[in-house]
Amino acid sequence: MDLLHIDGKPYVLVPMQEYRKLTNRVDEDAAADAALPDDVLNAIAARTDHPVKILRRFRKMTQVDLAKMADMSRAYLTEIETGRKQGSIRAMRQLADALKVNPGLLLAQ
Repeated sequence: MDLLHIDGKPYVLVPMQEYRKLTNRVDEDAAADAALPDDVLNAIAARTDHPVKILRRFRKMTQVDLAKMADMSRAYLTEIETGRKQGSIRAMRQLADALKVNPGLLLAQ
């Protein structure tokens, strides 16, 4: 990547291959979030429960299932779902991948 200034504004030049990876990921994340029903998105917005718990239930997963898929302990997942722990960035990314959503959706609280 290269940094370039045009009219005093910084721009980043990214190799085409990296650009395509980034845009594909954004498109995949948007498609995954768009596929969620309104009642799920409304529940997340209303903060009735932690987004991880809402999405896990929507995906019909047990805590054991999700914890295995996200490579974490069930106890740690429980602490995240109950709000006792925030969850590391790595953990939230793993949960987002397992739940097939954009990681930002899990941070809605």
